[in-house]
Amino acid sequence: MTYPEPLRESLARVEASRARRATQVHPRLSADERQALLKAFHPDYITHAFRELQVGPNKGDRTPRELAQVLEAPPILGSSALEGLSPDREVDVLIIGGGGAGASAALLAQESGASVLVATKLRFGDANTMMAQGGIQAADKANDSPALHYLDVVGGGGFANDPDLVEALVSDAPLVIAWLERLGAMFDKEPDGTLRTIHGGGTSRKRMHAARDYSGAEIMRTLRDEVRSRAGDTPGIAVWEFRPAVELLLDERGQVAGALLKDLDTQRLMMVRAKSVVVATGGSGRLHYQAFPTTNHYGATGDGLVLCYRVGAKLSFIDTMQYHPTGAAFPEQILGQLVTEKVRGLGAQVCNVDGEQFVYPLETRDVEAAAFIRECAEKKRGISTPTGQPSVWLDSPLIELLKGPGTVARELPAMMRQYRRFGIDMSQEPILVYPTLHYQNGGVAIQADGGTAIPGLYVAGEAAGGIHGRNRLMGNSLLDICVFGRRAGRAAGAWSHTARLGSPTLTHLTEWTKLRREAGLADWAASPMILPDYTRHETADEAQNPS
Repeated sequence: MTYPEPLRESLARVEASRARRATQVHPRLSADERQALLKAFHPDYITHAFRELQVGPNKGDRTPRELAQVLEAPPILGSSALEGLSPDREVDVLIIGGGGAGASAALLAQESGASVLVATKLRFGDANTMMAQGGIQAADKANDSPALHYLDVVGGGGFANDPDLVEALVSDAPLVIAWLERLGAMFDKEPDGTLRTIHGGGTSRKRMHAARDYSGAEIMRTLRDEVRSRAGDTPGIAVWEFRPAVELLLDERGQVAGALLKDLDTQRLMMVRAKSVVVATGGSGRLHYQAFPTTNHYGATGDGLVLCYRVGAKLSFIDTMQYHPTGAAFPEQILGQLVTEKVRGLGAQVCNVDGEQFVYPLETRDVEAAAFIRECAEKKRGISTPTGQPSVWLDSPLIELLKGPGTVARELPAMMRQYRRFGIDMSQEPILVYPTLHYQNGGVAIQADGGTAIPGLYVAGEAAGGIHGRNRLMGNSLLDICVFGRRAGRAAGAWSHTARLGSPTLTHLTEWTKLRREAGLADWAASPMILPDYTRHETADEAQNPS
């Protein structure tokens, strides 16, 4: 596939301006300009796309309508679902979720002497972790420090982040890189063996460590292999695949007591009793906020938020989502898939229909995305694909001009392969991009050890909120899952050694049903969603007038 004729005139303008642009740096926006741009064009500021929650710990808070729908939904189970059930498994620590945060938590919980069960919705490793490309931040160079990293995180988050969580994130970062290397992760290195680092959007130092553009896959491979290798230890780590959690269990004193899982193969309900639980279920991109496409994996439906919210855990920053500026816009077969920020970190510029830069390529993600939307919507300088998808050019061949032939293939092999499938050589031709739903900035409110307001309940990874404020910087998600996965696993293991559980109950569902009734909420589709439904449903008109 080559670019169709209607796009080639604009493509020629990008190519014609490349040599000139190679010597130019687009000016960065001022703080006031950034804020004005966000308020005018970022999806988080579209008032009608949000509504207030009517029940639960965050009653009165605004959140996207799609998230409100699942948070306030009736439960899948009734409060009598435990009748006749016996525990299928009893463990010290139950980890719900099999991505990077869950795997990290499992390793540290097991090292504390706890028996561990990892229950995951799909296969172990089917998670946003596996799909992360660009890298992982850590201030481990002589010209850098955790203090500078802290300032970048807080500045990128709109100065709204929880300071204790940011401190934990940046303080543990160098330790995490060393830990991953000890476990076998292979990061890019210079010829002398030192770790190679590059810039990401919003970073004041080069602190992005990467494994080409397979960074998340390399980290997930390392963690998954280590978890699997400990299956025979005493105590060991067991892994259950295709068994998502559908409800948390509490005892009569209100502390977490395990969870009910659904076996997707047999549809059987399974009970796991646990002295502590770590929720590491990831994000919610498959809710498709405001009808945006998403980079997220198939199981990212916000289940952990639903489960924690129903037992009384408060959520934080649930009115902000991250729309990654560079999602694939063409060809349509890969619409919304991630084009890693590393492409811009290596020198690629973003250009409009006239082949001109219109924004500094490494603004923070929220600002960059808003600039793309403005260029297409207000200034009418975007590029419309054959299906009408708005987009802008990402001039990836500029990397070759700046850094030498072969750089794109060497540094971005996954990206090269993705586009070659459609006859596009991104080392020679620019690619079309547009913002895509990428990350859940908010989540369950946690303490620095991953703990919540519910005794024995811990949360880690994308399901946790407060770390990134209103916008996450590139490379801090892979860091986040390891830092808070480790912290939550360690704390959950310690809690399990002293916890004394009562009888498991679902009485919180009775209270939940009462609150919904008092608020006048209708009984729409139950949650957690578990998997998104992409079935094309027949409309009423089609039903009455079949072709």
